[in-house]
Amino acid sequence: MAVQPKSQTEARSQTLVVRLSNTLRRAIASGQFPPGSKLPSESQLTEAHGVSRTVVREAIAALRADRLVEAQQGAGVFVLEQPASPVLSFGNLDQARVSSVIELLELRTAVEVEAAGLAALRRSPAQEETIFERHHALRDCFNASAPTSEADFALHLAIAEATNNSRFREFLEMIGPRIIPRAAMREGELEADQDAYILLIDEEHRQIVVAISNGDEEGAREAMRRHLRGSQERYRALLREQRKPV
Repeated sequence: MAVQPKSQTEARSQTLVVRLSNTLRRAIASGQFPPGSKLPSESQLTEAHGVSRTVVREAIAALRADRLVEAQQGAGVFVLEQPASPVLSFGNLDQARVSSVIELLELRTAVEVEAAGLAALRRSPAQEETIFERHHALRDCFNASAPTSEADFALHLAIAEATNNSRFREFLEMIGPRIIPRAAMREGELEADQDAYILLIDEEHRQIVVAISNGDEEGAREAMRRHLRGSQERYRALLREQRKPV
């Protein structure tokens, strides 16, 4: 039987830890395990999720580090009451101002480039399938000349989900579909210009999706970087156009 190199074995183990800890986080957040309740035992989690005891222990340790659970000697691991989280928002984002859109695109670039790379490394087959489904759904909107912001957002959300780090998805959900600012750019454009823009965006998305599917970490990062920086450049061009002397 072939033996995996140590680095690959360790990487796979860490991926399993991330997946299990995120599964337990979602179960706690959804109320499946309310505050004060006891998590399943180590042996139960091992059997239910098909992982080793080491993976279970490391996943529980991650939850303990985030103060989601605590271990009580001889009794088990219990869910802690969580303090109220401050409400975060981008309430002052004015999409009528091109400068606000550029600011948000810069922030998205910092987050989503890394998300694409992690998705290439960590995505499950089901998550990869979802990414393809979201991409095809977005293409269907393009072909039908239907609004695309929701479908575009769903694709980026699927990529964030495939990182198996819930914080990436939470970040995008906090901002919501307005991270897709295309409507602010299309007003007053000629139909031919809009068609060319749609083809460009579709190709950028295709390159991201293919790189993730191929497990190409750096390729996925670079494709996402080109996509979001390209959007920044298009909006900066629009900003310059708006500021031309009369």
